[in-house]
Amino acid sequence: MAGFLDRAREQVQQGLNQGKQKLDDVQAQRAGNDLLKQLGAAYYAERRGSGTPDATQQALSALEAHIATHGDGFLRS
Repeated sequence: MAGFLDRAREQVQQGLNQGKQKLDDVQAQRAGNDLLKQLGAAYYAERRGSGTPDATQQALSALEAHIATHGDGFLRS
């Protein structure tokens, strides 16, 4: 019986780990999408005359940092 419980506990732990990884992936994708949206808004504001090149560069830098950490998979969604 102990062997069965150990296997069941192992399977539950594996399922929890997979669920956490999926949640982390979704959160990283949402953050990337938000950063991409912020870059677009900064660029648009700059082109319309109400934004600055510095704001656009900051948004681009934040997006590049996110891509360096999490990859660019959110760009293909």
